[in-house]
Amino acid sequence: MAKAYTVGLDYGTNSVRAVVVDCADGALVGTRVFDYPSGERGILLDPADPHLARQNPADYVEGLKQSVLGALAEAERNPEFSPERVIAIGVETTGSTPLPVDAHTTPLAFHAEWREHLAAHAWLWKDHTAAAQAAAITEIASVHAPQYLAPIGGTYSSEWFWSKVWRCLEVAPEVFEAAASWVELADYVPAVLTGVRDPAQIKRGITAAGHKALYSAAWGGLPAKEFLARLDPRLGELRDRLYEHAYAADTPAGLLCPEWAGILGLPAGIPVAIGSFDAHYGAVGAGVTPGTLVKIIGTSTCDIAIAPTSAEVGDVPGICGIVDGSVMPGYYGIEAGQSAVGDLLRWWVDVVCEGDDALHVALTDEAAQLRPGESGLLALDWNNGNRTILVDPRLTGLLVGQTLHTNRAEVYRAIIEAPAFGARAIVERLTDHGVPIERIVNCGGIAEKNPLFMQIYADVLGRPMLIAGSPQTPALGGAIAAAVAAGGAAGGYDSFEVAQQRMTSLKEHQFVPQPEAQAVYDELYGMYRELHDVFGGLDVSRAADLSTLMKRLLALRERVMREEPVPA
Repeated sequence: MAKAYTVGLDYGTNSVRAVVVDCADGALVGTRVFDYPSGERGILLDPADPHLARQNPADYVEGLKQSVLGALAEAERNPEFSPERVIAIGVETTGSTPLPVDAHTTPLAFHAEWREHLAAHAWLWKDHTAAAQAAAITEIASVHAPQYLAPIGGTYSSEWFWSKVWRCLEVAPEVFEAAASWVELADYVPAVLTGVRDPAQIKRGITAAGHKALYSAAWGGLPAKEFLARLDPRLGELRDRLYEHAYAADTPAGLLCPEWAGILGLPAGIPVAIGSFDAHYGAVGAGVTPGTLVKIIGTSTCDIAIAPTSAEVGDVPGICGIVDGSVMPGYYGIEAGQSAVGDLLRWWVDVVCEGDDALHVALTDEAAQLRPGESGLLALDWNNGNRTILVDPRLTGLLVGQTLHTNRAEVYRAIIEAPAFGARAIVERLTDHGVPIERIVNCGGIAEKNPLFMQIYADVLGRPMLIAGSPQTPALGGAIAAAVAAGGAAGGYDSFEVAQQRMTSLKEHQFVPQPEAQAVYDELYGMYRELHDVFGGLDVSRAADLSTLMKRLLALRERVMREEPVPA
């Protein structure tokens, strides 16, 4: 049988990547990255508001063209490949990243009168300007519709759909009134590829709808108009211009339209898989199964687990949602995460090291030589707010234990340790609420390239850190979804489970906890939880004595320097 290939598109925070994948084994035969040209590393910023982050949708369309053409050109070096053998396309993106569109599904930012208006562009996932709106949604829902909050951990986030749209209505009502509808980036790109000109005809994915827009079949789809009208009557009216049904990944978004088939040189009429988020398709590309936690470590970190819909899954406070079919059909998708991980390291390189890569490498080497606890430092990982457990974008970073002898390598190590402590808090929250975690699979650039980071994660979490076999798991997940959309008759697969078995793998090397390091980190983690709970506003009835924490850090450092064992 002739070889069959799929294309996966990964829309990230700073760029879009396209991959061409062999359906037989998931091997990458072509890839290309397109860096968004607008703004600062692809992000439109406002110096007057550090919480604002928008993107130019023109970058999405140009990135679609350039990344796919580049990946196909690289694939054509393989004598077995030809564009005619591409059987489907899959798309995953950041989220929630909604954008306002006109009645023809054209982004408002494409029109001259809106081109310079930041509110008319895409509202990137990391835009936190809607904190007040998110808090109001949580408060109003807790009184009038608590069922809306239960599947999303009890708190609505400023990163999500309704808070951003409501924020636009309040600060830029002219943009809100001009928008015929709002579309998630994950749904917009498939709509472009399939030539959908009417927003009402776009097939929306259950991932964005369920995790970010309060959608559930249990209450008939999106929140009721009456509830939305409690927020603002105009939001109630908007509901009629959105969608009635959202689809899991086993339903194609449509077929590649002749226009884009001509642009890309691909066969017209091949399926385009339903759009999803990078983390959810990334979990597919990492081989997620029940009992597996997949950590997609990028600008932020998303943690994804699944559970069969035949099993009873209870609510988990403070997570990003439990949604039927959001990762794969037949399973609940369970999402958590951290708002700044790669971004935190990027801040270190760009601000502290002033972009000096050689200095960054030298400090990384120095940090690797430090033993756990030797720095005497402890940090919180909230430099971009807290996404899971606290769900509060107004929290900030913290570094405790600095002295006149503290050096940059010690600070850097504490900055790496902080998200590892945050990751452990998330794992404990999931397992405490009945989500089994038997193994942890990591993917993303940090997992691939930063062994110090991964060893610290293993030591802090006390679990082996497995690494996904593909360096491009989100894009691979999109390609797997495409292979399922095409079906077995076309050279793809008839189920996600079979496609995963054939197209995913794990690397042989894994990072194993070191007992001595783990013992020190257990003590440090206890102090981290004190800071986490006190500054996060949680119930601190359990032991939390910040008046002695600095002294305990110093005592731990002194024991480590004397190479004394940590008390049991």
